[in-house]
Amino acid sequence: MLVKQIMKKDIITLSSKHSIRDALITMKQNSIRHIPIVKEEDILIGIITERDVKDASPSIFQLELKEDFLNKSIDTIMSTNLITGHPLDFVEEIAAILIEHKIGCLPILQNKKLVGIITKSDLLHTFVKLTGADQPASHIEVRVPNRAGQLAKVSSIFQNHSINISSVLVYPDIDDQYKILVFRIQTINVNVILKELMNEGYHVLFPNVMGNDI
Repeated sequence: MLVKQIMKKDIITLSSKHSIRDALITMKQNSIRHIPIVKEEDILIGIITERDVKDASPSIFQLELKEDFLNKSIDTIMSTNLITGHPLDFVEEIAAILIEHKIGCLPILQNKKLVGIITKSDLLHTFVKLTGADQPASHIEVRVPNRAGQLAKVSSIFQNHSINISSVLVYPDIDDQYKILVFRIQTINVNVILKELMNEGYHVLFPNVMGNDI
């Protein structure tokens, strides 16, 4: 999946000369925690976050400085050493960047102009959609040898019973000789499927049935 498919395109921005107070009000009114800072023609020059404000804010023992701080322009505390993405980047690569750099959002640029923004919340929402966790379905986990063709073989069992697969997730087992296949399937009665999987020699991890403990 590409970033352009999930990024927010209706972006709330401010200029560097807006005040820190303006930024806080804008965040509160729009329930956001990050505001890109742009100049003419949507050229990105910085970003301000709730954390930036908190880190730079006077302590509770310096209340007399609070008003002066809030009236300062955004460019006095905004971040300018920015990591950005492109609409054609892959979503999983963007997720890895957010985790590696411990940041909550990524501005998306095209031809040096701000065209979107993607946040951790956007990625979490996308993960839920991709796994089908927001839709009614049965959940089955199968441990298989880490060999080519295993996904196709297990999937064929669902096909033989005319059961539609909503989503598939594949992840490595602790023992790298195996991997785990996680299926969400569009049926309530999974007993026939479980029986056939075990008859074929597959290790069903979930639902855990008697005699099939890990």
